Amino acid sequence: MSKAFTRENDSANDDEADDPKPLPKGVKNYMTPAGFQRMQEELRNLLRVERPKVVEVVSWAAGNGDRSENGDYIYGKKRLREIDRRIRFLTKRLESAEVVDATQQKNRDRVFFGATVTYAREDGTENTITIVGADEVDLDRAHVSWISPIARALLKAQEGDVVDLRAPNGVEQIEVIAIRYPGDE
Repeated sequence: MSKAFTRENDSANDDEADDPKPLPKGVKNYMTPAGFQRMQEELRNLLRVERPKVVEVVSWAAGNGDRSENGDYIYGKKRLREIDRRIRFLTKRLESAEVVDATQQKNRDRVFFGATVTYAREDGTENTITIVGADEVDLDRAHVSWISPIARALLKAQEGDVVDLRAPNGVEQIEVIAIRYPGDE
């Protein structure tokens, strides 16, 4: 059979195809209030702005007759599938989200979700990271997932603690230098 008659992605209806970064089984979908709000805004924009625009273009293109060589129609249908896949993903993630407000953290002398941690590596270099939800990872801003190896090593540690970081290249000891939470001065 010709590729022209097969679907681009036959598993498009599978749950895993909708979920580009699946959470491990049994892991809660923790999220900061800001991350939850960003995802809600993206979902709202897709539903109220993006999707209606694309539907309008596809409807117009469909009315032009032959759809087999109609670029607006073909691209529009593909874009609609992408938007719908993203909408399903965002909806599932927002439904399963457990929003954790780090400003309400009472035990501020230990590392928990939402903390900004400065730590020293064995070679003396210092790094600062903020522990956030799996959907909020932004390495350019040093936001790492709470299920990442570095975050797991640091969780529940106090300033001055030395913890083992299990990385692909072996075990490294890191020392917690400072712990901050949103709202700390």
